[in-house]
Amino acid sequence: MPPAPQPQLVRVIDLETTGNAPPAHAVIEIGWQDVALGVDGRWELHGEGGRTFVNPNRPIPPVTQAIHHILDEEVADAPQWIDVARQALDPWPRRVALAAHRSNFEEQYCTASFTRNADWICTWKCALRLWPDSPSFSNQVLRYWRKPAGLDHRRGLPIHRAYPDAYVTAHHLRDQLNEASVAQLLAWSAEPGLLPRVRYGPDRGKDWREITDDSLASFLSDRDVDIRFTAETELARRRGGGHVGRASAQELLL
Repeated sequence: MPPAPQPQLVRVIDLETTGNAPPAHAVIEIGWQDVALGVDGRWELHGEGGRTFVNPNRPIPPVTQAIHHILDEEVADAPQWIDVARQALDPWPRRVALAAHRSNFEEQYCTASFTRNADWICTWKCALRLWPDSPSFSNQVLRYWRKPAGLDHRRGLPIHRAYPDAYVTAHHLRDQLNEASVAQLLAWSAEPGLLPRVRYGPDRGKDWREITDDSLASFLSDRDVDIRFTAETELARRRGGGHVGRASAQELLL
């Protein structure tokens, strides 16, 4: 009897690094947690996940240590990123995509040569679309606002460490995959973030649909790509196409 086929999965990853931008900065820890498609058509967390330290070949700045509390001596004997990345990032051939919360950060380090040109799901961008009523969209605020089913509180701690953060993100991704298709999440992730509320100024906190045309026009040249994209989308809605806010059922089936 042939073995049962292995489930399709999305691998959620989280990185801790020496700073925000390679090549000046480097990875010091990677964590991962898989989310797999079950026989019942529902997505669930799959396996135990994992984590490993990485030697960044440079000192960890004190300001960065203050966030994740990883010490130079803890990574001194760890493997190099080039020896860790492919195995951690590429559970081929079952992997449908990679995912991370604000995946643009991880994508800087997890380049195509390490991922076999994987597609990425950004759970932050998808949360903006699916859960626009959240008071904020950080990994941890979503955790406590949504209270995802099955999330073990202690397993998701400490924050700002690679596996606990990946574990929490995996619960958001699981629920997003059970609300919208993979194709829809990938499509949203390929665009800038669609913000449900104005970030600053006299209209701060308002739904974009509530502000005046003059106020909206002031955001069309904003330096922030997410703000500019949202303002352009709202302008298109006012002219008869597109929308800002919660996606329609039809869109979720894309």
